[in-house]
Amino acid sequence: MTAHRPVSGGRSGPVDVCVAGGGPAGAVAALVLARAGRRVELLDDGGQGRGHRCAAASGPAVKAGEVKAGEVKAGEVKIGEFLPPAARPLLSELGLLDGFLAAGHPISTGTYAAWGSTALHGRSHLFDPYGHGWHLDRLRFDAFLREAAVAAGARLRRAAVLDQHGDRLIVREQPTGVTTELSARWMVDATGRRCVIGRRHGHRQRQDRLVAAYTVFPSRPMDDPADAEARTLVEATARGWWYTTRIPAGRLVVHLTDADLADPSLRNSHGFWHALSRTVHVRQRLSGHGPAATPLPRWAPAHGLRLTPAAGPGWVAAGDAALAFDPLSSQGILTALHTGAHAGRAVTGCLADEGHTTAALADYTAFLDGIAAAYQRNHAYAYSQERRWPLSPFWRRRRTGGTPLFGIG
Repeated sequence: MTAHRPVSGGRSGPVDVCVAGGGPAGAVAALVLARAGRRVELLDDGGQGRGHRCAAASGPAVKAGEVKAGEVKAGEVKIGEFLPPAARPLLSELGLLDGFLAAGHPISTGTYAAWGSTALHGRSHLFDPYGHGWHLDRLRFDAFLREAAVAAGARLRRAAVLDQHGDRLIVREQPTGVTTELSARWMVDATGRRCVIGRRHGHRQRQDRLVAAYTVFPSRPMDDPADAEARTLVEATARGWWYTTRIPAGRLVVHLTDADLADPSLRNSHGFWHALSRTVHVRQRLSGHGPAATPLPRWAPAHGLRLTPAAGPGWVAAGDAALAFDPLSSQGILTALHTGAHAGRAVTGCLADEGHTTAALADYTAFLDGIAAAYQRNHAYAYSQERRWPLSPFWRRRRTGGTPLFGIG
């Protein structure tokens, strides 16, 4: 067990559900549970330990341990910025579509990809039955979902989850640093790849060693045709692949490769620019930029992960805590929304009828199994389409017949 300093803030009375994590999965789970009349504590750590996400700041009217759902700092970025058209019916079902559309997130009209050849091939959302997708301002989107959960009756608490002991969560209140115990009949683990609760109950299967090095270049004038392009551009290279897209903060550029294959120079601005300059299509989107103005790159894990089991008596995992995907899938946020909603419904059913617990958790597990199976098929197919570098360790590892997906890592 991880050692922590002694609990100094006492112990709060039990609630029906503690939802650990205030991202899309956690916020939607809290929303569903609160609408079902359950007492819900939604814990959001304000981005502590994840430098690319901003901390929500509490104002003078906010009680200690609570946080205003919609407040975010300027100048911060959270990657995971694409919401596909298929999110529209789910947002509508949750009663969130009108509010989401009113927020004015930039639309995504499709993608361009140089994958399998040097030529760019376009895929438009024009004929998608759900219309276009969106380039999200993730901080604003996440805050919107938390606001909806609070409006439904969930209590939002700014706290970082440190550990779990039975029906208690050990949390560190933000910004005071006071350590507190919270009790709940059920817990939803939406702590992302940290998987604070789930890792105590199951084991995590790792797909590969994929990491993302990324930075955001300042916006250029919208009349610059290279920078104004609204489609995401994906480009495969010998050591991995790149993508770039416009987000409200500027132009996001991301390089995906395996941790053991990553050039150490990617950790500095000049090295990142040098690697970027060797691309064909991505560099054209950066025609107005140069090495001197390249922001310092940041890094994030991007490998697939799966928790097994992802649910048990008294707890369920949702979002990246249950299933984390390679960014090539473009399904991360959509999966977080779906798993959050299903987790909330499963726990609602368990609280309403304890005799229904086994069946409810089995249904939830089957739902996750279906998502994982579809992802594995699509992942294997997508990577099999790139065959230009047969000797490249990155691509050789991803050929059909190589390391099994979600093999133990």
